[in-house]
Amino acid sequence: QGERKGTNKYYPPDFDPAKHGSLNKYHHSHPLRERARKLSQGILVIRFEMPYNIWCDGCKNHIGMGVRYNAEKKKVGTYYTTPIYRFRMKCHLCVNYIEMQTDPAGCDYVIVSGARRKEERWDMRDNEQVLPTEREEKEKLETDAMFRLEHGVADRATLQRAVPTLASLQEAQNAWKDDFALNSRLRRHFREEKKTLREEEEEVAALQAKAGLSIPLVREAEEDRRLAALLKYHSPDSYEEKQRLKRTEISSRSWFSPATGSRAGEALRKLGLGGRALRGRGGPPATPAGLGIVRRRSGEGPEGP
Repeated sequence: QGERKGTNKYYPPDFDPAKHGSLNKYHHSHPLRERARKLSQGILVIRFEMPYNIWCDGCKNHIGMGVRYNAEKKKVGTYYTTPIYRFRMKCHLCVNYIEMQTDPAGCDYVIVSGARRKEERWDMRDNEQVLPTEREEKEKLETDAMFRLEHGVADRATLQRAVPTLASLQEAQNAWKDDFALNSRLRRHFREEKKTLREEEEEVAALQAKAGLSIPLVREAEEDRRLAALLKYHSPDSYEEKQRLKRTEISSRSWFSPATGSRAGEALRKLGLGGRALRGRGGPPATPAGLGIVRRRSGEGPEGP
């Protein structure tokens, strides 16, 4: 992009390199364009990246580390020979302005106004970390030979106490040094777990299809397994009891079927009703001859007198 801009510059006919020096001076503009609009006040617009997590005082929202803003950079002082810069930026979620400045003494950034820091710092002494040497102590080490000797003895004693811890850390690091073997073991474990999950899903799908269930089935627990082992399902009557009851029923019922008995009783009822009807009309009583019954003596043939 820089080369493209360099090759596409337009030089007016009245441009004199000896007089103007550059196109920026010819156009009375700054090379940084809009970024230098407040340069007369000592303010330069830069791209500022949030150094840590903060909470905005205006909207109370969280702003994460690494979020970038167009900030106004201004020099507000010095720490010995190191300049202290202040950055002013507008929150992207509200109209609140946040001001931060550098802290060369603590090698950090300090919030001046508009926000508060999300506290994630710790004490280096509690973590047994190596503390940076203070400026006064550094000057004393450079000027006082006795203090330098005592400091060296204390440092060697601290090193001797830390040697076992360092050795154990190095041993643990060497045990996990083979990245390929660790990766292979982890991938094998994942494959076995994935295969087990697939088999369980197939078993559950088969059980749902067999039982016609539409509800999801959960994985059985050890408590459910123990409870199922205590339950015993059995029929109220055994096979021998069922056979004995069946033989008793067969032996106690009638030989004739209910349909045959009902038809015979119906015919007898019809005959009885017919006789009563004839007697009710006042006719002669029914005789065997009237019913078509012929009595014969013994010795008479069918053609007798």
